[in-house]
Amino acid sequence: MVGTASATQGAAALRRAQITGKTGLGALKTNMAAVGVAVFASFGGLLYGYQQGVLGQALVMNSFIRQFPDVHNSATATGWLTSILQLGGWMGALSSGVLSEVFSRKHTIFAGAVWSVLGSYLCADASTSAYLYAGRFFTGIGVGTLSAVGPLYNAELAPPEVRGFLIALQQLTTTIGIFLAYWIAYGTNYIGGTGDEQSNMAWRLPLIIQGIPAVILCIGVWFMPFSPRLLMNKGRDEEALHNLSRLRGLPKDHELVQVEYLEIKAEVTFEQEIFAEQFPNLKADSIWKREMAQYANIFRTKDNFKRVAMGGLIMFFQQWSGIDSIIYYAPIIFQSLGLTGHTTSLLATGVVGVINMAVTVPAILVIDKVGRKPLLLFGSAGMFIAQVICGVIVATCAHDWDAHKAAGWAAVAMIWFYIANFGYSWGPASWTLIAEIFPLSIRAKGSSIAASSNWMNNFIIAFITPPMLKAITWGTYIFFAAWLLLGGLFVYFFLPETAGRTLEEMDAAFGSHSSQADMARLARVQHAVGLTALLDGEESTQGDEKGPQDTVVYSHV
Repeated sequence: MVGTASATQGAAALRRAQITGKTGLGALKTNMAAVGVAVFASFGGLLYGYQQGVLGQALVMNSFIRQFPDVHNSATATGWLTSILQLGGWMGALSSGVLSEVFSRKHTIFAGAVWSVLGSYLCADASTSAYLYAGRFFTGIGVGTLSAVGPLYNAELAPPEVRGFLIALQQLTTTIGIFLAYWIAYGTNYIGGTGDEQSNMAWRLPLIIQGIPAVILCIGVWFMPFSPRLLMNKGRDEEALHNLSRLRGLPKDHELVQVEYLEIKAEVTFEQEIFAEQFPNLKADSIWKREMAQYANIFRTKDNFKRVAMGGLIMFFQQWSGIDSIIYYAPIIFQSLGLTGHTTSLLATGVVGVINMAVTVPAILVIDKVGRKPLLLFGSAGMFIAQVICGVIVATCAHDWDAHKAAGWAAVAMIWFYIANFGYSWGPASWTLIAEIFPLSIRAKGSSIAASSNWMNNFIIAFITPPMLKAITWGTYIFFAAWLLLGGLFVYFFLPETAGRTLEEMDAAFGSHSSQADMARLARVQHAVGLTALLDGEESTQGDEKGPQDTVVYSHV
């Protein structure tokens, strides 16, 4: 018998490790087809990151200010132009949970990419601020959709033993997108000069470039496979087995393919049983009603609601740490800290992109070893210290930066220190947590709601930051420091450690028993479809009355 699988590994992963002797990152080389698809699907993260960074760069360019004085002269207009992307992202993320089930992950990715192309080139060719607003909103719908569907698609196509790493690619590509936006804009800032003679291409070219990955994704998505899990959910089992065989580079009858195929089939059957039991009067062909009814599961039990609330709070505190106030408005913030000249502030912003990307790489490699809580607590402490010191420096020196140049650079260094602490903590850990804290029966919808919480709070932060920087200056940093303190306390007192826990252990960590009931049912289903027999080397016993108490649960959650 293989044994009880961990929450991130599963039966197929264990059997693959036994046969190939490869686990974790060492298994990447034997799964290059799935890795290639995952990298391409993660273009959504690249687009999201690029969008986060590019506008803040354009806002301080002389040619942009000359073209859109109404935006430059109003902190409220600046806030709306930045935050309307998040409003669109909230709509895209929330709706994708349903659309990806009705129309498939692949087609929903295409729709998100189309929205991104439309929005990018509306912005790039804008002659008035109205076109900028429309372009940002449409792009937001696109990147919001991709931010939710991309990780889901990767999770369902990835081999179980490297699933966590491939899901984390979304966060890594997001930081790469921010990095590229900062440095591309720094380079285009010199087109035609940096003064009044600066060409409009200085700000238009970065916006033109932002649409290129979306165009590539629009074309390339048609060569990507449908999710085997989705196909099976729609009764297309043979096609699902064919796609799984191609992704793994193995024959359909190979043991590894069969184990993973039956594992997916068991989970699909499990979810269908749960839904039929909870909504016995809902017709099978009422696909839209069925998708909306699944959200009702969240409110059916206290435990489900508690975990969805927990997921929403994780994203709430991630955003109210103030991270996107810096990502979006870094050039403006650096100018407010005494860095005179657009070029200097853009260069300092480029360093933010380098630090953010550099610390994310080791973070996604060690998060399972170190744990989520230690990373979040250390990150919160570092970010809190940076915000408080920065606030004190601004409060005491902002009246005359020329006389306090060293203090200005110290404040800049604190911003860089803040970014470094976010990059290894709240960046990857929050997205990992919302993928693992929910019971199996509500996981897809719970994750969708938690992701939408990120976007809505992102929208608020992007909108209020410019007026805050203008009205309360140093108080802005203390404001976000206070939320960091509250976030740290929330993590310490209320968030259980989830690293290395099985689904059953996750249930105990949250003080409930719903997942234990889920797993007992799943065990019975796994036995019924023949997965248990295959793993134990027995003859198929479909139809046997052997109970779930005699069956080991294999989960590739």
